[in-house]
Order: sequence, then C-alpha cells, then structure tokens
Amino acid sequence: MELGLIGLGKMGGNMRERIRRAGHTVVGYDRDAERADVHSLKELVDTLQAPRVVWVMVPAGEATQSTIDELAELLSTGDIVVDGGNSRWTDDQKHAEQLAARGIGFVDCGVSGGVWGLENGYALMYGGEADHVGRVQPVFDALKPEGEFGAVHAGKVGAGHFAKMVHNGIEYAMMQAFAEGWELLEAADPVTDVREVFRSWQEGTVIRSWLLDLAVRALDGDEHLEQLRGHAADSGEGRWTVEAAIDNAVPLPAITASLFARFSSRQDDSPQMKMIAALRNQFGGHAVESRPAES
Repeated sequence: MELGLIGLGKMGGNMRERIRRAGHTVVGYDRDAERADVHSLKELVDTLQAPRVVWVMVPAGEATQSTIDELAELLSTGDIVVDGGNSRWTDDQKHAEQLAARGIGFVDCGVSGGVWGLENGYALMYGGEADHVGRVQPVFDALKPEGEFGAVHAGKVGAGHFAKMVHNGIEYAMMQAFAEGWELLEAADPVTDVREVFRSWQEGTVIRSWLLDLAVRALDGDEHLEQLRGHAADSGEGRWTVEAAIDNAVPLPAITASLFARFSSRQDDSPQMKMIAALRNQFGGHAVESRPAES
C-alpha cells in the first residue's frame, strides 16, 4: 500500500525504512529537506493516490496540532490520518472530531521501540474505529515485531495513546528500581564488581529484562557512569499518567515516586539519575548530559 509519513527523525526515518522493506511505498516529508522525499505537505498529499493514509510522526502539542490543521485542509473525504507521536490521549478525541467534520478518519497509535525498532520491530497500541484501523493494518503489520504479539487494537480513539502513556509510566518505575539498586550496590563496601552483579542477573532471575540488558550495555561503556551527569528529563507522559490516576482515583505510588525522582535530578548530581539517563539513551537515543571535564 501507499503511505504518507510526516516526520523523519530518529523514529520516523527508521519506520519509513522498515515499512519499505516490507514492500510498501512510503512518501516521506520532513522540514529537513535532506531527509524528505517531497518538500511540502501539499506535494505529499498530491503524490498519494486517494483514498490516502497519512501518518504523522512529529512532537506532541503544537507541532502535531498545526500538522493536523494543515492536513484537514488538504485531504479529502475517505482519507485517514494516523497520529503516531506521543500525543496526549485527550487531544486524539479533538483531532478525530476535527477531521470527521471533513469526512476524514483518524487513528491514534502509541509506538514503542526507540532506536532499536528498525531491526526488532515496534510495539504498537492503536485506537480508532475498526474500519479505519483495518485500512492501516498492512502498515501496522510491517512495523510490529515478528510473532504473535507486539500490536493491539486497544479500543476507541484515544485508547492507543492512553495505553502508551501507561506503558511509559511503568517504564519510569522500572528504570527507577534498577537505578536505586545500582546506587545501593555502588555504595556498599562488600560489593566490588557491581557491573558483573548486574550481568549475572541477565539469566535465571525474575528481574531479567530488556531494560536490564540495556543497563549492562551502558555499564560496559562506562562502568561507574562517571561520564554522565545525574540529570534525567521527563517526556510528559509520566505526568499525564499520574494525572489520569488522580482523575480515576487509582493509586500509583511507584510510578508517582519515580516521576518525582526525575524532578529531584534537576536539583543536584543524582547517582540514580545517571542510570536513568544511561537507560534512556540506550533504548531511545535520548540526549545525556556529560560531566564537565576537569581542568
């Protein structure tokens, strides 16, 4: 099938390549002309044959809203827009209503996989009407990991991004647990090889996981994380998860504490946040802050 893809950064560029490897045609647009196949949203829409499917992969908030606004003017009845960025699920409902007024379908899709998705596939959580999802299904099938799992039609519009939001909240808490354990091991006098303790956990333990593998990978590159500053940003989805918990009266003590730990990292050079920063860099290519060189 044909797909228009808007946003060809770290995630979008690799997604374009994976979809093409599956035999589909992707017409990509990015503000960086060197990445783009076409040089405007109008040219992208004009290149695709109707009915069109256009996937938006740009930062949440104003960038997504302005893109949706422009597509609403350019697309035709029967076309479909997929928002694959990290939009807030409540925005999905507004976008679906805005596009539906012009006869354009809307699907929201939470995407997980980071910089490893090109080779390993992307976990996908999508929401929308069944017929709209069905139109996009060949692309979902191309992006997902091999095997039975890795993709889900989570429910109606907003369900995909809500599921991804909760996924990221859980991710916050898991990373915080690894970081706290690592700091305690580093501080304890009897333990002399913390990296190899982490490595030993990769087989046979109940905490073995991809995050643990990435922690070992980070420690192999910088055994005591001495090159990193203990600062870790939050993407916004941790905050949204906590806010949704409040709205639904669901207690989330571990996720909430992990979010507040991110805030504490901005106050001093936190050892735990070195591990959080290292893990975020490993799975998502997120920027890290290096410790200034000593003069």
